[in-house]
Formats: sequence, C-alpha cells, structure tokens
Amino acid sequence: MTQSKLFGSTLIIAGTTIGAGMLALPLASAGIGFSTSLLIMLVLWALMAFTALLMVELHQYAASDATLHTLAQQILGNKGKWVATFAMLFLFYALCAAYIAGGGSQFTQRISDVTGSHFSPATGTVLFTIIVAIIVTLGTGLVDKVNRVLFACKLIALAMVLFFLAPNVTHSYLLSMPLQQGLIVAAIPVIFTSFGFHGSIPAIVNYMDGNTSALRKAILIGSAIPLVIYIFWQLVTLGVVSQDHLVKNSQLSALIQILASTVEQSNLNHIIGIFADLALLTSFLGVSLGLFEFLGDSLRKTKSSISRPLVSFITFLPPLAFALFYPQGFIMALGYAAIALAILAIFLPVAMVYTVRKRSQNRQPYQVKGGALALTISALFGVVIVGVQILVTLHALPTLG
Repeated sequence: MTQSKLFGSTLIIAGTTIGAGMLALPLASAGIGFSTSLLIMLVLWALMAFTALLMVELHQYAASDATLHTLAQQILGNKGKWVATFAMLFLFYALCAAYIAGGGSQFTQRISDVTGSHFSPATGTVLFTIIVAIIVTLGTGLVDKVNRVLFACKLIALAMVLFFLAPNVTHSYLLSMPLQQGLIVAAIPVIFTSFGFHGSIPAIVNYMDGNTSALRKAILIGSAIPLVIYIFWQLVTLGVVSQDHLVKNSQLSALIQILASTVEQSNLNHIIGIFADLALLTSFLGVSLGLFEFLGDSLRKTKSSISRPLVSFITFLPPLAFALFYPQGFIMALGYAAIALAILAIFLPVAMVYTVRKRSQNRQPYQVKGGALALTISALFGVVIVGVQILVTLHALPTLG
C-alpha cells in the first residue's frame, strides 16, 4: 500500500466532509457564540471519528469491496439492509433539497447581477437544478472533470476569504455568550451534519485493500482537516459580524452580503459569494450523483433497462419541489439530513459492531477502544441528535435560519 493511496484517501475524506454544510455553521452558531460552537464541534468531530473507526473494524468481517448495505444485511439481516437503504435515500434527498434551496437562491442572484435583469427565485432555482441534472445525467466522467475544476477554485477562494477576513476579526465578538439555552441544543443537528463523511468509507476501504493501520490514519487526519478549517471559518465569520446583526440576518444570502461588505475595501466582495456558490455546487454534484447512481442501480434490479433521463427525473424532482415550496429551507433540510446521518453514521455502526463482537469468539486484529461504554455513549448521542431535530420540527426548540 503506497503513501500515495494514504494521501489520496485522506483528501477524499476531507473533501467529502468540507462542503455546503460549512456555510451553515455560522448561521447555526449565530445565537450561541464562538466558544460554545467550538466545544460542540470538538465533541461531534470526536463522535464521528469514533464511529468511522467502528466502520473500519466492521470491514474486517467482510470483503474489502463490501458496501454499507452489504454489511448491514450480512450482520443485521434484511431489516438492517432496509434501514440502511431508507436512511441513505432520506439523507441524499434531504441534502439535495438543502443544496437546491441554498444554491437556487445564490444562482438567481448571480444571473440577475450578470444579466442586469430580474429573475424570480423560482425560475433561478429551476434553472440551477436543470443545469446540474444535465451534468449528472451525462455521466460520472463529466461530473469528475467539472468537479475537479470547481473544487480547485473553491480551495483558492476559501484561502482568500480566510486571509482577507482575518484582519477584520473583533475580539469582543468572539466572546459573545449564548442568547438562550435552547439555541445551543437546536444547533447540534446542523453542526453534526457538517462532519458527515461515512458514505465514502466503504470505497476507501476497498481502495486501500482493507489496511486497518492506514485506514485509521486516513480517517483521523482526513476528518481533522475539516475540523481545523471549520474552526478558522468560525473565527472569521463570527468574529467580523456582531451576534445581534448575525441573528437578525440568519439566511445564507444575508450572511454572504454581510461578509462581503466587510472586505469591500480589499476588492474581495465577490470572492465570498463565489466561494459559497462553489461550495454549494460541488456538494450538490457529489450528492446528486450518489443519489442518481443509487436509484439507477435499485431500479435496474426491478427493471432490466431504464433510461437515464427517467432516473434523473426521479432524482431531482422531489428535492426541487421542496426547494420551491420552502425557498428558505437550507438550514431546515440540513437539520432533517441529520436524522438520516445519525442512523447511517451512529446507530448502524454501533449496532453492527455490538453484534459482531457478541458473535465472534476470536478477537479481530483491530478493535476500537472503549468497549461497550463507548458504544452506549455514541448511541445516546445519536438519540439526542434525532430527538433535538424532532423537537425543532415540532417548534418545541428554536428554529435556526
């Protein structure tokens, strides 16, 4: 196993994690302040890194090319497979809905600025979705080429944003305390979603031939890179805008406008908008491609041949409908995605590891430390995340964004 594979796998994990969810972090953290959001991020990063290592342990009991559904069926039976399938669809659709809602709004603003004419938000959202749908429908090769260019541009834009916003950080803004306790709890599902990369683990296990030592390094380093970037991002966003101002302007478009006005003297007022556009677009391309392929494979099992345009229609219509009915639903959809992510990244790995440890007479070469206590604590965190999102939905907790 070459160092090149380790380096590449580390970047895949980091790249999968860093996406449009990053844009939601300052919006979710507006009412709780930097210090509290930092503590939540550290705890959730540790939780997600732990459950990712559980996935590595699980792959010792299966072939290196086993998918999550294969593992779930092999260890938990058909019920486990169906739970995994439902959660995967729920997660994909919720994320696509979030990216269409956020990206559609940004795209509408962008084409209005370029053309000088007014476009309705609905028209811009539909056009944005059609463009992405065409790219995805034409195939993975095109998505790969487009994504490479966009991802490189996104990293350059992010570096410029961080560099030029940093001198504008006001220390007193970073010392802001939570406005109310309910906001601390309500922010957890959205921040949790920003650390999701578990869907890429089976592919990385296969790529690295199941080398557990290298996989541990890739997961720990690959997940730590987004954590560090998120901390700097929170510093420069929560540090340049007052808490009251950020809370009153808790939409993605408003955040971008506020940050852009802060760096206007540096001629970077468009860079932040471009970074947000690229973050949404790269995330949307990746997630929608995953949903498209997942649906295509599933439909082909019941019907020998099915057209790619039909699969595209099934892929993009439901999240587009959500975005048209809830145009400000970026944060809302990410919150719903947290429920599915908790099932895929917490409940399923914990349940499968508990089952295989109980069945196995011989200890495998690699076993994640912590024993039953760590599994129980992880499961309880999952219950809290799902419970919080349900309470937010029922308006028993404050609604973010």
